[in-house]
Amino acid sequence: MPHPLPRLCPALLVLGLSACTGLPEGTRAVDGFDLDRYLGRWYEIARLDHSFEEGLDCVTADYSRLSDRAIRVINRGVDLAAGEVDVAEGRAHPLDDPRVGRLKVSFFGPFYAGYNVLALADDYDWALVAGPSRDYLWILSRAPVMPEATYEALVERAETLDFPVESLIEVEQGEACAPWR
Repeated sequence: MPHPLPRLCPALLVLGLSACTGLPEGTRAVDGFDLDRYLGRWYEIARLDHSFEEGLDCVTADYSRLSDRAIRVINRGVDLAAGEVDVAEGRAHPLDDPRVGRLKVSFFGPFYAGYNVLALADDYDWALVAGPSRDYLWILSRAPVMPEATYEALVERAETLDFPVESLIEVEQGEACAPWR
């Protein structure tokens, strides 16, 4: 049963207040981005951990259109030890040129944080996403399991961009998540 005030929400507010919509220095968002192809479900394969996701596995993000430029975002994770689901709903909008993989995301009214797609498969099967600083990094996949070679290549790519990849945690997306899907 979802919490009335999910853990995902309070820290997302802090991210929105402190970080704005920046792009980590020395990185670039992908060009030729197609938001319609990006919509749908993404599975979190690995992340740099934060209080708003601490202890959560089975993490997914679902993106759907609200309007021409507005996107609905539903982030969902499960604390497997407690058997509790956390859900946060927000909105996203393209930043500047919609053909560049940069969005601003808000879970709290006017407070937005940067969402920067740094690498993206040609078939939109995986993505490397950063927040506004090197403290925020996610490896995402359209499937709950990512091929090891793809994962290693994305970690290597993040390392060349000076992200602290030694702090990445892998997110459980296996059989333990089945009851929550």
